Amino acid sequence: MGSKKLEDALTLANYAGLDLVLMSGNNPQAVGKIMDYNKYRYEKQKKQKEALKTQRAGNKEIKEYQFSVKIDIGDFNTRKKNAEEYLIKGHKIKATLRFKGREMTHTDLGRNVLNRLADELSEVAVVEMSPKLEGRTMTMILAPKK
Repeated sequence: MGSKKLEDALTLANYAGLDLVLMSGNNPQAVGKIMDYNKYRYEKQKKQKEALKTQRAGNKEIKEYQFSVKIDIGDFNTRKKNAEEYLIKGHKIKATLRFKGREMTHTDLGRNVLNRLADELSEVAVVEMSPKLEGRTMTMILAPKK
């Protein structure tokens, strides 16, 4: 509509039943817009929520569960159940197994524990990274099935 005086712009906005919104006030000539401000705010909030949702979708968490070579069946089942619930939510699981003392000579037992976890969670998860030994720690990453 071009440049108008403040009084003229307010009159136009009032006549249309809309609001006069200051878009950029730090310029030598202030820029205003005649619009429904509530509708503008609503759409802006909607865009922000959508942006947050897409940001969260790409930013899935990795939950870490620790095991040991001599883990009891009850402890194993509890950790497996918790990991399964987390996988169903769409997050990744990092299973770590720490070798203590002379357990380092039996790394195959630790690999068996992690493979057993992968087998029991095979209906809800796929192995993204197979068990890998790094120092005294063996790690495996499970991702949810699509």
